[in-house]
Amino acid sequence: MKLGVNLSYQGAVELALAAERLGYDVALAPEGYRSDAASVLGMVAGRTERIALGSAVMQIPARSPALAALTAATLQSLSSGRFRLGLGVSNPDVSEGWYGVSFAEPLARTREYVEIVRQALTGEPVRYDGRHYQLPSSGSGAAPLHVITETQGAPVPVYLGAVGPGNLALAGEIADGWIGVFAAPEQVAESVAHVAAGRARTGLPMAGFDVMPCLATAIGGDTDGCVDLLRTHYAYLMGIGAPERNFYIALATRLGFGEAATEVGRRAAAGDRAGAAAAVPAGFVELTALTGPVDRVAERMRQYAEAGVTTLGIMISAMAGRVEERIAVLERAMTALERSGVRD
Repeated sequence: MKLGVNLSYQGAVELALAAERLGYDVALAPEGYRSDAASVLGMVAGRTERIALGSAVMQIPARSPALAALTAATLQSLSSGRFRLGLGVSNPDVSEGWYGVSFAEPLARTREYVEIVRQALTGEPVRYDGRHYQLPSSGSGAAPLHVITETQGAPVPVYLGAVGPGNLALAGEIADGWIGVFAAPEQVAESVAHVAAGRARTGLPMAGFDVMPCLATAIGGDTDGCVDLLRTHYAYLMGIGAPERNFYIALATRLGFGEAATEVGRRAAAGDRAGAAAAVPAGFVELTALTGPVDRVAERMRQYAEAGVTTLGIMISAMAGRVEERIAVLERAMTALERSGVRD
């Protein structure tokens, strides 16, 4: 198993350089309220030499497939062939609330989107007549999409962020990797089974497919203290959009923390961020994050590797603190991986 680091735009270069020095495999940039992925990765590409760079994830409703392909080609060129394109359909609140794009038929739209992106990245003109995307638009007579960026290395790998069984199977069928979040080892194993089913549908093996859940991480001597460091991050995520549609509240409910999760959502909706953080159930954090002493984290890493994880994302952006404190966590996470006996 390898490690990845999830960056925020604050201190991104320093963290990426530290991760590269420590032997991390990939630096990942999320996309959300604070920053887009491409800007962060472009900056990091210019300062690093070896570490792979990935979007985790670029939001499908935010970009046309043409722009996603052009962005991927540009980052692949700027990084000398180190870029991995992570895509995700997001959720109804983001798709419709932020971008005014319908969330209907997300799997069908994702399939068409990836097909267009892959075609465009071949460097050939793209003509596409799908249910959701038509290039050029019907009857326009316009010139087709044609990305002519000079890239290096192998074709850009495509990853999908996915949660439900159908989306996980789709990732196995059309992508090179899966990006997950906040998953216990048992959930990862279930997700891998859905991915494998998608791979089997198209006659593809799991070998070479990257299973990459990204976990909030705080490593130190006191597990309870580490959990507390992550409460604000969990409350932020559990407060996105309507509580009844929030993925993280639904996940906590499935894991047996429904009553507490509902309270987190209620307080967040009322604007009580501090109260929401205090209401985050410690057990939910412990199940879905890496917390506590190095040896405890090493054992958790073994469990994730046994569940089928090939790259474990260390979500250092989840822990508030100075850059030096975050780098210290990266160092402890690598020590934990070495002690776990599952380092690739």
